[in-house]
Amino acid sequence: MESVKSRNFKSAIFFILSLLAVTYCPAQQRIPLYEGAVPNSKPTADRERDEPNAAVDTLTFQVSVPSLTVFLPPPEKANGTAVIICPGGGYHVLLTKREGSDIAREFTKLGVAAFVLRYRLPDDEILVDKSIGPLQDAQQAIRLVRERAGIWGINPAKIGIMGFSAGGHLAATAGTHFEKAAIENVRNTSLRPDFMLLINPVISMTDGVGHTGSRDNLLGAAPPLDQIQVFSNELHVDSLTPPTFLVHSDADVVVPVANSFIFYEALHKNKVTAGLYIYPTGEHGFLTAPTFDEWFGRCMYWMKELALL
Repeated sequence: MESVKSRNFKSAIFFILSLLAVTYCPAQQRIPLYEGAVPNSKPTADRERDEPNAAVDTLTFQVSVPSLTVFLPPPEKANGTAVIICPGGGYHVLLTKREGSDIAREFTKLGVAAFVLRYRLPDDEILVDKSIGPLQDAQQAIRLVRERAGIWGINPAKIGIMGFSAGGHLAATAGTHFEKAAIENVRNTSLRPDFMLLINPVISMTDGVGHTGSRDNLLGAAPPLDQIQVFSNELHVDSLTPPTFLVHSDADVVVPVANSFIFYEALHKNKVTAGLYIYPTGEHGFLTAPTFDEWFGRCMYWMKELALL
């Protein structure tokens, strides 16, 4: 059995190597999310792959080894705020460029440190319990960024999470289920995001509101009612839920705008600072409308109002 001294030595080496990788990288660096074995994972070969896609540029498939890609702003611009970005993809794939690295680079221009999370995609072949795999990775990302905040020039009280579509569901899950750790958290580090940015998010797993594909991939084709309720995030909002900004299109035929409505209503009921903007037109993912500058600008305005920029 591994000794405490040996585990501490490995932890120190892991921390130093990760730190060196980021410190000496001129642009950004991808680092492993976990030290050693990945919790809740079955032994499997790493089959992750990126594939070109005409609509969204890049799709990432079969993530089984979660990671964070670190994007740090120039030191003279850094304002201490950080955002962990969860790309969407229906819990089947990840849009790691359009809803990942492209967004991260825009944040660094504003002085915000950004971290693109490649979270494990639910799959019975690689996960013991596929329903909690993504949440574990989101919580681990928050823990890791908060524990290394001083190294990366981040204010540990200004660490937010952003999610698109199913990535929005993951971000909202992290923001409503932070009191129960799904990971090892020896230091009892806060797993609560300080704010959330949810872009055309899946919120509910209920019939008629939630996105069926995301629910099937995360929970299976016929999940029990109690599991549906656990992952329907509108049911878990309380006064401690982080301040949240939501943006959606009323014309979204993939993820109904009702997802954003019901989450905002729950936030408002619990007196949580929140913002909601609904576009009258525009498809899911905002591929053609509204423009990036339009919807991202509204997120930035909301962040400025909360002194995050």
